[in-house]
Amino acid sequence: MENIVLIGHGSPKKDANNIDEVGRLLHRKIHNGCSINCVKVAYLQFAQPDIMSAIRQCVEDGAGRVILHPYFLYAGMHVTKDIPEAIRAAETLYPEVEFIYTEPLGVHDKLVQIVIERIDEKKLAGGRPSSGSEVFTQHPIEKKSFDIIGDSIDLSGVPEERLPIIKRVIHSTADFEFRDTLTFHPDAIKAGIEAIRSGKDILTDVEMVKAGINKRLLQKWGGKVICNLQQPAVSSQKPEGRTRSEMGIETALDKDNNIGIIAIGNAPTALLKTIELLSTPNSELRTPNSSPLVVGVPVGFIEALESKDLLAAQTFPFITNLGRKGGTPVAVAIINALLIMADGGKL
Repeated sequence: MENIVLIGHGSPKKDANNIDEVGRLLHRKIHNGCSINCVKVAYLQFAQPDIMSAIRQCVEDGAGRVILHPYFLYAGMHVTKDIPEAIRAAETLYPEVEFIYTEPLGVHDKLVQIVIERIDEKKLAGGRPSSGSEVFTQHPIEKKSFDIIGDSIDLSGVPEERLPIIKRVIHSTADFEFRDTLTFHPDAIKAGIEAIRSGKDILTDVEMVKAGINKRLLQKWGGKVICNLQQPAVSSQKPEGRTRSEMGIETALDKDNNIGIIAIGNAPTALLKTIELLSTPNSELRTPNSSPLVVGVPVGFIEALESKDLLAAQTFPFITNLGRKGGTPVAVAIINALLIMADGGKL
C-alpha cells in the first residue's frame, strides 16, 4: 500500500495550519471514493503531527511506500536539509519501507494562473477596504464571461431573482447543467439578503469556502465568516465516528446565535448535521419568522446526493443542487452572488 504525506511549514497562528483541506482535495482527486486515510499531512514545526509522527502512522496503517511532498514554493533549507534529515531518520527506523521525496511546488504555469486569479479577485473587490458607500461594479473580463453565458444558454424560464446566482455558479464551474439542477426554497434569496444586510455571520464547513467568500462586501454590513474546523475545541477532539466538519458546524451553532447563512461546500456529514439541528422540534436556531439560510452543495459519491435530497425536502430556506455535482466553487459562487445582490450590484 502507498501513502502520501503533504509537508507544510507550520505556524504559531493555529488557523494558518490548514493544509488538511489540501490533503483532502488531493485524496479525492487521485482516490475518489476511497475511505482509507492514504493521504496525510505533517508540519515541520509549530503544529502537529510532525513529520516522524505522520510517517509512523503511515507505517502503522500498512504502507510499504511513503511519498513525501514538501508543500513549499522553493527548495530552501527546510526542503534541502531539514525534511531530508527527518526522512533519513525514518529510513533507519523502517528499512522495509520505500520512501520517495518529491520536488517542492516550484515554478509552474498553474501557479501563475492562481496568481492571476488572486489579482483579478482583488481588482474585482476594489483592492481596498470598503468605505461603506460604494456599490459593486463588475470587472470587464467577468462581464464578458457573463455575456457569453447569456448567449450560450436559454435562461428565459428562470425567475429573475435567481439569475445572478445561476449565472455565477455557471461562471465558476463552466457547467451549464446547473441551470436545471440548482434548487431554491421560495424564501431562500430573500432570507440570504436579509441575513447579510442584518449583519449576520456566515458559517462554513471548510476553510476553502471561507477563503473564497468576498469579505469586503460582508464586512460592509457588519458580518464575518466563521469556520470552526481549526478551532482547538474541534481539532483536538477525537471524532468518534463523526467528521471534523460536522463537529465544527455543531460547535459553532451551539455557541453563536448571530449566524444567518450556513454554507456547506464539501462535507455531506456537515450538511446532515445542519439539517438535524434546524429540523429538530423547538430548535432554538429557528423562530416563527426567521431561520438561517442553508446553502448545501457538497460534492462526491458518499452521502452527497442523499444529503442534498434531504435538504430539498426541508421547510426552512435553502439553496442546493440536485445530483452529485457541487463543491467549494459552487458554494462560494452562491454566497458571493447573494453578497453582490445585497450590495445592490447587478450581473
